[in-house]
Formats: sequence, C-alpha cells, structure tokens
Amino acid sequence: MLGNDIVDLNLAKIQSNWRRKNYLDKIFTAEEQLLISSANNPDEMVWLLWSMKESAYKIHNRKTGIRNFAPKSLSCSIHADTYGEVKINGYNYFTKSDVQASFIHTIAAPVYDKLNAVEVVIYEIPDHPDDYKSTKPGSVSHHGQYLALIY
Repeated sequence: MLGNDIVDLNLAKIQSNWRRKNYLDKIFTAEEQLLISSANNPDEMVWLLWSMKESAYKIHNRKTGIRNFAPKSLSCSIHADTYGEVKINGYNYFTKSDVQASFIHTIAAPVYDKLNAVEVVIYEIPDHPDDYKSTKPGSVSHHGQYLALIY
C-alpha cells in the first residue's frame, strides 16, 4: 500500500491563512508547531507536514477502513532532509518528500524500504492525461496545477 499527497504552494498561499489564531493548534502537535516556528521557511514546513499527514492517512484509511481524518492525531517527525515518519494510533508510516519552489510532494509507505522503489509521475496543467486512471496508479493526488501519480 502506498499513499501520496501534493500541495500546490501558490494555491496554498491563496486558499489558506495558516497564521490565523488557533489554526496550528487544530492541525499540528506541539512538536510539529515547534518545527514550524523554528523553520527557516515556516510556510514550507506547514505544507511539508500537511503532505506527510495526508499521504500517511491515505494508507491508514485503506488499511483500517477508518475514515476519520483528525490531523492532530497524526504525529510527524522528520528524520533526514527528505525522509520522515507519521504515527497514527500505533501504526507507523514512512515518508519521502520532494520540496520544490512550486509544490511539495510526499509519498508514504508502511515499510521504509518501499519508499525508494516507488515510481512518481507529476503532471502540471494543461498536461494532465484524461485517462490517468487506466494506468492503475497505486495512489492519486491532485491540488491546483498538479496531479501526482505513484506506482
């Protein structure tokens, strides 16, 4: 099982004001809020952590059948530049992120070794294929200008 999430950073700037009062308290743990407040680029850290949570949740939902996205119950840690881990109710999911100027993309897997065996294809509008579902991706994510498929 795999999960992925992509965040169009230009759209996120327009759609979300994460700096408003109490926003971070609803979404992020105290440890995650410390990562955000101490980051060189807090905006990037917010969306990195968000994409980690989303990609891991997609696996957790399929694995357990539980449809309850409560972001604060998903706890992220970053181990190296692009690698991290998300813990959800006793389950661990490993993540690998790609941070670009215009998007952040994260893949998640229940086993660390699977992260480097994943094929990632990212499309930008207008180059989205209409029939991408026929390629049978392991996970689909889209936001703003971007469509991310993993196999």
